Amino acid sequence: MLRKQFPGAVPVMEAARDDVLAFLHFPQEHWRKIWSTNPLERLNKEIKRRTNVVGIFPNDAAIVRLVGSQLLEQQEEWQLERRRFFSEATMAKIPELEEMLKPTDGDPAKRAAVAMS
Repeated sequence: MLRKQFPGAVPVMEAARDDVLAFLHFPQEHWRKIWSTNPLERLNKEIKRRTNVVGIFPNDAAIVRLVGSQLLEQQEEWQLERRRFFSEATMAKIPELEEMLKPTDGDPAKRAAVAMS
């Protein structure tokens, strides 16, 4: 479709095909959440806000402590407030690695198009 407009991008996209379609190995209920980077963006924004308050850190260990504590706080919030990103029921649907590596029938891109429609 865009091969004529962006011929230089064709080899890059073909090389990245497996990476781009990796979400297909997860249950369809997860796809929207996998596509979204909003939780990561919020977390990064909060880390940036807190590190800007400090300004200059005395050493690397101080940075690790501050960022680590923020990550731990976020993890606890996700666990305790039951705002899980994925439910236990949908997590159980994720195939084992061996299942994911088995050859599949059909093209992953075609399966994605069918599943999205």
